[in-house]
Amino acid sequence: MLRVLFLFLTLCAASFVLVKEKYVYFLPLAPLILLQLISLVRSQWRAQAELQQFVDSIHYRDFSRSFDVKGSPAELKELRKGFNEISSTFQIISREKETQYHYLQKILELVETGILSYELETGKVVWMNESLKRLLQLPFLKSIHSLEKRDARLYKEIQALQAGHNKIATAHLDKDDFKVLISATVFQTDGKKYKLIAFQNVNAALDETESRAWQKLLSVMTHEIMNSVAPISSLADTLKNRLQESMAKGASPEDFEDLEVGIRTIKHRSDGLLKFAETYRNLSKITTLNLNAVDIREVFINLQRLMQPTLTQKKIKLEVDLKEPDLFLQADINLLDQVFINLIINAIEAVKDSPEPKISLSAYRIADKKVMVKVADNGTGMSKEVQEKIFIPFFSTKKQGSGIGLSLCKQIVVLHGGSIQLQSIEGVGTAFFLRFPMSRGHEQ
Repeated sequence: MLRVLFLFLTLCAASFVLVKEKYVYFLPLAPLILLQLISLVRSQWRAQAELQQFVDSIHYRDFSRSFDVKGSPAELKELRKGFNEISSTFQIISREKETQYHYLQKILELVETGILSYELETGKVVWMNESLKRLLQLPFLKSIHSLEKRDARLYKEIQALQAGHNKIATAHLDKDDFKVLISATVFQTDGKKYKLIAFQNVNAALDETESRAWQKLLSVMTHEIMNSVAPISSLADTLKNRLQESMAKGASPEDFEDLEVGIRTIKHRSDGLLKFAETYRNLSKITTLNLNAVDIREVFINLQRLMQPTLTQKKIKLEVDLKEPDLFLQADINLLDQVFINLIINAIEAVKDSPEPKISLSAYRIADKKVMVKVADNGTGMSKEVQEKIFIPFFSTKKQGSGIGLSLCKQIVVLHGGSIQLQSIEGVGTAFFLRFPMSRGHEQ
């Protein structure tokens, strides 16, 4: 400001001399004005040059440059000080971002989940971690479209997968195929949209789950078959010995009677095995549904009429709780009745030793346009071990049970797009919770 003020005064003096036409005094003022102008321009040029250097540093992300404040002209001290503060702030931010980037990179390299990110518009791959390279045996992937040549079906699954969804797909390698769970999300930055895909190998988990299911199923089947085969085998040996003795000594009427009884017993047990096999085959018969709008109130009324004689005979109290009158399901009424009858029969068996036996039926509306139906009793309850096996085909806690009823119940409920859950406490009781989609015409 002093420089500008001094230049202003010098120009005023020069103007006064020129107006008074005293040109002799103008001669020494002219070089002084010129020097002041040169000094002012040079000062502004230095400031502009340093500003340009600072802008270049920012542009090329070179925050290591430092501007000398102590040895600078007075008019540049504050400017240089500001430049140094901004550079220091950018250095801190840059170091933090670099640290976060390295942390993220290390985390993504350590996790077993494969990560792939690509630009939606062009398909250009911007990120691919080592886990994904090992999983798909791809050392490099420039574009997501390049995956089509390697695995066309997996490529189509990835392209069709919507953001926020996941599904199980199959990855096809040269020597082996395996199942992967793929999840997708979409985000936008710098005006560009990117799709992020997570790949998780679920082959081992599926194999382990399937193996455990088969082990439980085979354990129950083996138990049931051995219970029938062992007596048949023992009886057959006994009949064989009796037949040999009769042939050696001569058969009496009593021997023929014993043989007849034994043969009838073998036939009876064989029929039991055939019935067991027929029951197993029934598991795969129910595949289609005859769907109609079903009023839960009418279902409960029909169940009450049907089961009341048995309940009265066994002195069991049946409670029906239906606070919402207009509850409709889209269901096959015949199969739905089979489910509820089976559950009530099981409940009757469970409460037979209770001092005040009671079974309750209730239904109510829940979130996501669903209806919950509850069948509960105050019977003996189940242990944790039994609860884990209760829906396995052929598993039964009853001596005469086939172990197929609850398996069929679950299959019917799942075919209706629903689910069935169990809560049970030993000595307190059991409750089955059946979740069904509400009928479309009654969802309001």
